[in-house]
Amino acid sequence: MTDPSPPAVAAAPPRRPFPWHVPVLLAPAVLIYTAVMILPLAETLRLSLFARAPGGPEYFVGLANFTRLFFDPRWSAQFWNALVNNLYFFMIHMLVQNPIGVALAAVLSMAHLPGRTFYRTAIFMPTMLSVVIIGFAWKLILSPIWGVSKTLLGLVGLQAWFAPWLGREEYALTALSLISVWQYVGIPMMLIYAAMLNIPKEVIEAAEIDGVRGLALFWKVKLPLIWPAIGIISILTFIGNFNAFDLIYAAQGALGGPNFSTDILGTYLYRVFFGFQIQTGDPYMGAAIATVMFLIILCGVMLYLLGVQRRLQRYQF
Repeated sequence: MTDPSPPAVAAAPPRRPFPWHVPVLLAPAVLIYTAVMILPLAETLRLSLFARAPGGPEYFVGLANFTRLFFDPRWSAQFWNALVNNLYFFMIHMLVQNPIGVALAAVLSMAHLPGRTFYRTAIFMPTMLSVVIIGFAWKLILSPIWGVSKTLLGLVGLQAWFAPWLGREEYALTALSLISVWQYVGIPMMLIYAAMLNIPKEVIEAAEIDGVRGLALFWKVKLPLIWPAIGIISILTFIGNFNAFDLIYAAQGALGGPNFSTDILGTYLYRVFFGFQIQTGDPYMGAAIATVMFLIILCGVMLYLLGVQRRLQRYQF
């Protein structure tokens, strides 16, 4: 009688080779992002903690630059003014631009609307123009000397409403905010439009079978399903507005005139960091302002990711 054969040993699964192509392909993007974003950010954070005596070496001051920025009247008055103006600039976009974008997207998503492709293109086109061109163009349009806005208002019987909006402290920031809204309203419109097109037809058909049509269909069915897209637009608006600089600079200059009424954090940072006219540049205080801007944006993004986005996930389909 022969001995039983030994049990077969299961062959070990072949080891998968390391995907070297992944780090190779990611390396250029990581290097560029590090050089353009990470290193400048780290250097800005470092500079905010240092100072330099005239003609001497730099030395560590901790949070002294932030204390001066928040509480020293020479710095704090313009800083808090710029911060309040920035918040107002953001609120105009949130309360005017984004609702108009949602309304335009709802109208343009109607299947039987004639010329909707033309309307989408015309509304989105200003976003592709240079902000500098937009600033100078609207400055000419609203000029009380050679602008055409007074004549256009006269054609519809509203010439009495004309005022030098960019030259009055109480109107200038609102006027610039509405110019920015006009330029960028196409972005939320297109994002919301894409979100509406992504709604399953079965959901719309089921609602119509239940008798939900017209505005009720938008409010009860479409709007809840596009809340995640509206949340993304809101946080992008927040980030963009607290990084704003070019429109104010092109239309009103680095001083944010008249009398700093349109001064925001971006223009204040520019004057402090690089200097302007008789003001000497201070890169250390400028870095402190940039750090505050970074922390404001970071807090806003974290609040959205940890608070708002989790609640909006239930509306996704």
